[in-house]
This record gives sequence, structure tokens and C-alpha cells, in this order.
Amino acid sequence: MAESGKRTLLKISGEALAGEERFGIDAPTLRKVAAQIKAAHAISQIGIVIGAGNILRGSGIGSEEGMDRTTADYAGMLATIINSLALQSALEAAGLDVCVQSAIPVQEIAEPFSSRRALEHLGKGDIVIFAGGTGNPYFTTDTAAALRAVEIGAGLLAMGKNRVDGVYDGNPRKTAGLPRFDTLNYMDALKRRLEVMDSAAVTLCMAHNLPIVVFDLMAPDGIVRAVRGDKIGTLIADMPTAYADAPPA
Repeated sequence: MAESGKRTLLKISGEALAGEERFGIDAPTLRKVAAQIKAAHAISQIGIVIGAGNILRGSGIGSEEGMDRTTADYAGMLATIINSLALQSALEAAGLDVCVQSAIPVQEIAEPFSSRRALEHLGKGDIVIFAGGTGNPYFTTDTAAALRAVEIGAGLLAMGKNRVDGVYDGNPRKTAGLPRFDTLNYMDALKRRLEVMDSAAVTLCMAHNLPIVVFDLMAPDGIVRAVRGDKIGTLIADMPTAYADAPPA
């Protein structure tokens, strides 16, 4: 059972769940993530939002598959429900009590989203997985994570990324040698248009002074370290911006 008063919203990259593959859910990876969440749950109440990049990307498939943006976004929301049910099964197999709530009605497999009910579940020691995004198109799962974090009164939004160990001054997958931020304030994150999370999510966190830690989901004990408050990844909060290493001259 988590310590009283400590609550975390964990955002899990859907892409990371594919493991070494480009598509789908890799069972060993899912079990590793579940084991990390179980360890983190010993020190914090845990709410979870999962992306859908391992199945499809709502904003990206419109042009690729001929879908309009609204339809593509709803398809992405349904994909988050698939990932949420898979993670629920893995967590239950690890001995945890789990509730899936969905912003899109799917009564047979998930509760409808209710912040009041979510808080009741968290108070009992359940892990709550928030599926279906915000329930509306044009909003990413990053924004859904920020929104649910605020609604449940989380003290931290932990963003578990796919093989990216923090926020860089640019896209580290496209440009080698970029400096990584140790800390980053909200306004700098918005002004620099860094590709870490969408601006709506950052703005919502800034409005509620909700700190964000961005880290590699598959780093050893990464989830536990993020939840515990260890130095890991990049911390986005109301504080001075600083590089982890001095930027190149």
C-alpha cells in the first residue's frame, strides 16, 4: 500500500510497449513495466495513461491511411483501450488490484471515467488506468495525462518515454550530440517548442504548478526512481532551466 498523501500520474509511451518490434505489444516488455509499476506502487498511489503509438498514431494516420483527423483520433483512443486492458492483465498477474476507466463508454470492459470514483479506487490501494484519452478528438494522450493528473490531485506527472532519457535541445533521434536539460521551466519548454509533450499539456501543468519528470521508461528502475523523486531524466517545473551537461560552444 502506498504512503498516504503521495500520488503520481504515470504516462506510458505506447511505442515502448512494442519492445524491439515496431508494432503491437511485446509480452516480456509488458511484464517488465508491470514489475516496475508494482515496485513504484509501494511508495505512491498510481494512476496511469498509456499512449497508442505501438498500434497507431491518431494524428499521423489521417494522411497515411486516408482517414480524416477526427476519425483517426477516435481510432487512436480505441487503441489506448487495448493497451490499457493488456496492462491491466499484466498488473493483475503481478498481484495488484486494478481498475480501468474509459473516457469512451465501453461498459463491458471498463468503468466510465469519474474522478470521484478514481479517487475512491486510489484510496483503497487500487491502480487506476485511464483509457480513451480525453474522449475528444484533437487532444493527445499527453494532454489526457496532464488532465487526469490534475483531476486526481497528483503531485507528479511522470512521463515514461521510449528510449529517450530526458528533454534535449532538439530532437536527439535526428541530431546527435544535442545537450540534455537537467531542469527546464514551463515557459522555456513552451517557447522552445521542444518535442517532449504538446503545449496544451505543458500549459495545463504550469497552470496547476504540477511538476513533470521526463525519463526513459525502460531505464533500470526508471519508474521507481521517478516516483521516488530521484534525479533522473529532466524535471520540468517552476525553476531555472539548466543543462545536465554544458551545451556545446
